Amino acid sequence: MKTKIAVAQGDGIGPEIMDAVLRIFKANDVQLEYEFVEMGKSYFDAGHSTGMTAAAKEAIEKYGILFKGPMETPKGKGVKSINVTARKVWNTYANQRDFRTLNGVDTVFSKAGIPINLTIIRENIEDTYGGIEHLLTYDVAVGRRIITRPGSEQVIRYAFEMVRRKGYKKLACGHKANIMKLTDGLFLEVFQQVAKEYPDIEASDIIVDDLCMKLVSKPQMFEAIVLTNLQGDIVSDLCAGLVGGLGFAPSANIGDNISIFEAVHGTAPDIAGRGIANPTALLLSGIGMLRFLGYSANAAAIENALLYTLEQGAHTGDFGDKTATPSLGTDAFADAIIANLGKLPADGGVFASSDFETGHHRTPIKNKLTLTGAHVVEEMIGVDVFVESNVQPDELAAVAKKSLRFNENFELVMISNRGTQVWPTGSIYTELVNEYRIRFEKKPGTSIKQKEILHIAADLSEAVKVCSVEFLMNFDGKIGYTLAQGQ
Repeated sequence: MKTKIAVAQGDGIGPEIMDAVLRIFKANDVQLEYEFVEMGKSYFDAGHSTGMTAAAKEAIEKYGILFKGPMETPKGKGVKSINVTARKVWNTYANQRDFRTLNGVDTVFSKAGIPINLTIIRENIEDTYGGIEHLLTYDVAVGRRIITRPGSEQVIRYAFEMVRRKGYKKLACGHKANIMKLTDGLFLEVFQQVAKEYPDIEASDIIVDDLCMKLVSKPQMFEAIVLTNLQGDIVSDLCAGLVGGLGFAPSANIGDNISIFEAVHGTAPDIAGRGIANPTALLLSGIGMLRFLGYSANAAAIENALLYTLEQGAHTGDFGDKTATPSLGTDAFADAIIANLGKLPADGGVFASSDFETGHHRTPIKNKLTLTGAHVVEEMIGVDVFVESNVQPDELAAVAKKSLRFNENFELVMISNRGTQVWPTGSIYTELVNEYRIRFEKKPGTSIKQKEILHIAADLSEAVKVCSVEFLMNFDGKIGYTLAQGQ
């Protein structure tokens, strides 16, 4: 029986490259059946705020696989990216992107004889991609960055298992825990904990700016790298540049129940309809999907045909030696791959093996809720109150102290501006904006309740505008908040 999947052609060049890829699948007798679903810009324009119809959502959740072309999110209309929304709604927590040197695709590294073969695993659900932002004042915008222990463990464990399947020996964790000590610190902590279960894999960590420098100077140092969402997004595009661009960068978004395989490059509206787009990235993504579905023989045959075609110098207009051979259009390039089915490249041929654990679609009966730390002792010790004010720090401190006149359990310990302490000590050279953080902590030997903390904010609101409130917590005696710069 054929396996049925949902297919979204995408916007711009999407329909052209999707048609080319599906023709290659058909020529290799891939046993897939397609239900084409409606997603993308035209459905935003038709009034679907999620960018997809109800029928599309139903089909994707029924089959558990979405194969999609590039999609555009309308700008300036207050709608969320359909690409990010799809990944988050269906909890495709691991974004796997494989980068390797391809014969016929010249780069500075291929010309230097330095082969690249590395995989980026990007956390796909959390981080700043929650899109939780607020204007606290006219001058100050904030975004909430969410990193969770269960979400980190999901993607990190996937990365270690992927390393084993691929036969790699090393996995690095890219992070910025030297600055974001709680968020990236949590991600790194989980990485180090999970690494203990994989003693056969060399686990290391590297600060992300150092990682970027090493990737553009010595990419052969790395086999696989796992990162948080935003950093993984940036680093994966950097890696695409190492191997020829996004036109050669496949993408798999893996979840426990639903997975998405897509081209991550843009919709290229300037060349849409001209028949000259490069289908390679979408084809490589489709090859990954075939492996995920268990069609390893088809995947190997199609990939070998692609590699042979590239090796022979065939190319679309965006790459290759245009003086040696003329550029091919989308259909002609696909026809060349079809004609080369059954042929093996002289270098870099692949076998019928899986880079993925074969997917098994399940329909849950309720939302999964993952909890950790059931035995962790929690203690509430204070509060950060964020306020709008245009007075000097000493003046604001006097106002803050007045809010404690009815509560002797707390004391004012610090005021900061843009993360830098400005009271009780600071520098006259620290420039200010009109949003402060006021930190109150309980006095030693006292116990407090949440209601008391909220009363502090309420009393403070009589004098200044309260923008936001964050509780200060200890977990098993370890503080769950950061100090201000200079504190």
